[in-house]
Amino acid sequence: MLTSTAKKKVFPVMDVQTILPTQLRFHANRMWFCALFLFSASPAWAAPPSAAAALGLKPVQDGVVYELVKDDQVDRCTVRDIDRSDWSGWEVVAADGTMLRRFADTNGDKRIDLWSYFQYGVEVYRDIDANFNGKADQYRWMATGGTRWGIDANEDGTIDNWKVISAEETTMELIAALATQNSNRFAALLASPADIENAGIRGDIQETLTRKAARAAVKFKEFAGSQDTVDSQSKWLQFAATSPGLMPAGEAGFEKDVLAYENAVAMFESGDRSGQLLVGTIMRAGDAWKLLDLPVLAEKGEPIAQAGGNFFTPGGTSAGAAAGSNAGDTKTQILVSKLEAIDTEMAQTTEVKDLAAQNKQRADVVASLIEAATTPEERDTWTRQLVDTVSVAVQSGAYPDGLARLKTLAKSLGQSQSPQTEALRAYTEYQLIGTEYIARQSPDADFAKIQEWWLGELNEFASRHPQAPETAQAKLQLALSKEFEGQDGDALKFYKQVATDFRGTGAAERAAGAIVRLQSVGKEVDLEGTTIQGKPFRLSQLRGRPVVLHYWATWCEPCKQDMKRLRSLQARYQRAGLQIVGVNIDNSREQAIAYLKENSLPWIQLYEDGGLEGSPLAKQFGVQTLPTMMLIDSKGRVVRHNIGEAELDDELAELVK
Repeated sequence: MLTSTAKKKVFPVMDVQTILPTQLRFHANRMWFCALFLFSASPAWAAPPSAAAALGLKPVQDGVVYELVKDDQVDRCTVRDIDRSDWSGWEVVAADGTMLRRFADTNGDKRIDLWSYFQYGVEVYRDIDANFNGKADQYRWMATGGTRWGIDANEDGTIDNWKVISAEETTMELIAALATQNSNRFAALLASPADIENAGIRGDIQETLTRKAARAAVKFKEFAGSQDTVDSQSKWLQFAATSPGLMPAGEAGFEKDVLAYENAVAMFESGDRSGQLLVGTIMRAGDAWKLLDLPVLAEKGEPIAQAGGNFFTPGGTSAGAAAGSNAGDTKTQILVSKLEAIDTEMAQTTEVKDLAAQNKQRADVVASLIEAATTPEERDTWTRQLVDTVSVAVQSGAYPDGLARLKTLAKSLGQSQSPQTEALRAYTEYQLIGTEYIARQSPDADFAKIQEWWLGELNEFASRHPQAPETAQAKLQLALSKEFEGQDGDALKFYKQVATDFRGTGAAERAAGAIVRLQSVGKEVDLEGTTIQGKPFRLSQLRGRPVVLHYWATWCEPCKQDMKRLRSLQARYQRAGLQIVGVNIDNSREQAIAYLKENSLPWIQLYEDGGLEGSPLAKQFGVQTLPTMMLIDSKGRVVRHNIGEAELDDELAELVK
């Protein structure tokens, strides 16, 4: 029996061999499926499976979160033909039209080679038979399901290697591997010798990392069995780490830039108990993030805060360490152990007065590590950690006396003129300015005077350190302040300095984008990127209609207030064809998706990784602060490059006259 949309399309002949990837066949009774999918093979047409049969199929990989249909709703679901010229097969939709499943023949051999599963109408996972032999050999998560893309080389249903996996998902897989004591699952997360080689890591560092990863693979089973912190009930909650760091090409042992997280933590829960696992270093290898060693647990199952690392911390496998730093010295090891103990204690402290004492104690230990350093590289790294430790503690209100300590440190660095000390001095002075700016903002403070002081300090800093990387950030802040004052000419001057003097950096990219935005009024502009669902988008697609471009994030409360006003404006100017395009710049796609699920917005949403500083969508127009809105007319020309919500109604009324 032909479906109404069959026309001349050739459908795959459906039987148990074609509808199911080989690995799935054990899930179902063979005779039952043969009875359901018995079709005549002589004509080119085949009837679709029933909704019940199609919904009975399951993903090869466990733990996939996808839409399940209650038994009393199955008969209300419909199976329809895929409406594509290059694919044939079937889709299953719910009574309200929501997509549930898709089974496709993508190469015209009359056998299903793509099994897709949906959640809330969005594809979140697929099994793929990439070599078209009837066996799934790739597994992909997408949209709200994440970014993982696993390769199953021997087609046994087990992922052998990750083609794509984020750092967050790597820690999630690590918790799952520990919970199930699955050595193969853990091994797939480790950097292989080829990963380390392809990352451009050479010499002693390459040998050390390769040896570490190999040892971790061998020792995992023993480690997993000897600990009871992560048990069979444990579920991953979230990933915690500071910003990733870059080991630049040209450093000893590094032929390419290497991006990595140090001291990353996986947070999990088991029943009513929660815990943290110190994952350590996670290194980017192509489009995947890989582990280099076993995770670390303290004796009683409490995670320890590790001070060492593989790239950026003294005692690790950094270029300085490989060059012969005395990281194994007894005094250094004792101090590092003290640091770990303090960090563990601080993780459990809630009283501010106790934290103040612990932050002072931690700063004292780091200062001792600076004195114990045996190489300039080691001393530099520990000094920067001291600056960061004190700066964060002061800004959080947990170390009031830390500001004086930072000032003393900055003053002491003024006694040497070496290039390395000059770079460290600039770093320290810049952090000091930002720290004091926050510290001065007491409830009764005069904010205007604080702002004036801050901008003056940034100007003086830029004059003292014209080539320092921090000067690019200082000038971006100065440019932004001029924008707020409506002095676009002065803002452009700063932006152009950053774009010229710091060419090739992220700051220069943002400055170049800001120059385009500030000079855009009356000119046609375009914005290219991807929607939050991962589909390509160009602003020029909306030519013929006025557009409001709204940059926002879930942490920006004024942005959320703007959204309420934008809803009413969209309704009011519906006849004029008003289009709103949201550009989310959260650090995590999942944050944005979760917010949009609870607060449905009837307009396009764009997203690309990187946050406010790194997202290509933010860089294209040099957006540095939120909310930022641009008003664009029906011809694609910018009317206002930065417009407030209160002004938008009047501008739109004038625009659509």
